[in-house]
Amino acid sequence: MRFQSVRRAGVSRARSFLFSSLACAAVAVAAAPAPALAQAGLTEAVRSAVRGDREIAQFYQQRGYQPIWVRGGTLGPEAQQLLHLIETADADGLNPRAYRPNAVADAIEEAAGGSPRALARAEMLLSTTFANYVRDVRRARDMGVVYTEAHYRPVVPSKAVALMGAASAPNLQAYLESIGWMNPLYAQLRGGLAAHRGLEERPAIHVPSGPILRPGSTDPRVRTLRARLGMAPDGPYDRAVANAVRELQRAYGQPADGLAGPLTLALLNHGSRETQQLLRLNLERARALPADLGRRYVLVDAAAARLWMYENGEAVGSMRVVVGKPTEPTPMMAGTLRYLTLNPYWNVPPDLVRERIAAGVLREGPGFIRSRRYEILSDWTESARRLEPSDVDWNAVASGRQELRVRQLPGQDNAMGRMKFMFPNDLGIYLHDTPDRSLLREEGRLFSAGCVRLEDAPRLARWLFGTPPRAEGSTPEQHINVPEPVPVYITYLTVAPEPQGVAFRQDVYNRDPVQLAALNRPPERRRR
Repeated sequence: MRFQSVRRAGVSRARSFLFSSLACAAVAVAAAPAPALAQAGLTEAVRSAVRGDREIAQFYQQRGYQPIWVRGGTLGPEAQQLLHLIETADADGLNPRAYRPNAVADAIEEAAGGSPRALARAEMLLSTTFANYVRDVRRARDMGVVYTEAHYRPVVPSKAVALMGAASAPNLQAYLESIGWMNPLYAQLRGGLAAHRGLEERPAIHVPSGPILRPGSTDPRVRTLRARLGMAPDGPYDRAVANAVRELQRAYGQPADGLAGPLTLALLNHGSRETQQLLRLNLERARALPADLGRRYVLVDAAAARLWMYENGEAVGSMRVVVGKPTEPTPMMAGTLRYLTLNPYWNVPPDLVRERIAAGVLREGPGFIRSRRYEILSDWTESARRLEPSDVDWNAVASGRQELRVRQLPGQDNAMGRMKFMFPNDLGIYLHDTPDRSLLREEGRLFSAGCVRLEDAPRLARWLFGTPPRAEGSTPEQHINVPEPVPVYITYLTVAPEPQGVAFRQDVYNRDPVQLAALNRPPERRRR
């Protein structure tokens, strides 16, 4: 009896506490502002909706189930932006249907009513779609880039990392507009592809090559040109034709002079499908670079024979460069510029020793070596002995039966100039000064054996060091570490972003056909 009375007393106290708590909760609910209640309802709805994907569930759990696409009880404009991205995913070489744009559009429409459950469903679908899309866009194909360090190789992020990028962006709308999960080259080229899709498909008529066509030309090809531009064939090369040619030139990033020269005719004969294929190919080349290029970096485009210095996403300087000849092309690479060498030797490549130096000695005698300030070494070790030219069988060197190490001493006539910039790699590629300034004035600057010759090496040194270091006397090979090593990216863009759109360039290394064929092969199916 005593036990029962105690238990009843306990139940009575528990009921009293429960009623008191409910009363307090009712007061708190009555006092809570409506937005807080709506947010609490949305958070709970997100918690319930998130259970389908373990990785995405963990992401939301870590942020207390706070949404990233819903603000103020409604979907932000970013939802429509993401819908547009997946609807145009074929620009990325992807199948838009893989991202279920109709389902995304329906979810956005249903969420417009403001129901927490509908908003939560849209939040989950948008996040899942975004994560899958980012992962697929970041999945780079092999474009022949040499990565000197593993961290430069593009990686496919996890879904959580993809979503963290969106959640941590200062402005989600700007992040989507700039395609912030990719490097800037990729985003600009994708925009160029979208612009070119707006061009109407012109008649499939080939305009033969020949002299430049201009206003007043009586060349029979004017008739063909007018037909190719979609005009009545009968008629002169008048202002309307010149304006149509200018429109084409602007679309391809060329000087808009209204004259139909060889390059303009070649671009006109491309056709929109071929143009889009070239844009797709160069998107893949941009995709093969890291998503984050770094705060400061050097970019060399071998197709343009030009170098840019970048800081915080902006080009702060540019210069002409000489790159590899078509028989010895400059490779696409990603590495780290770590040190500068002042008073460098020039280690002559073995093929040049065979073809030029051995031939020169056989033609002029041993004086050829001394007059060009070369020296001959026994091997490639640090303890190599110097050899006299008379001790060498030059016929054996010329025929390729003997390989010889030859280097040119530092000085004004040295092929390396006053300095070279080193990003260690197994290919022996680097950036360097040059005494041969005339080659930098050429339009097609394809003269090196693969390395990159600089128009203004001291300017690059000032950018790297602030105050460029000076050589201490004439001692050869003075190595000076860069205070803040910077990435160096050597790419090859036959379609490249320009302030006015994109520019089409000559495929000087003939890489496009091979890589286009590989690009058009269906990729292997991958599990998500």
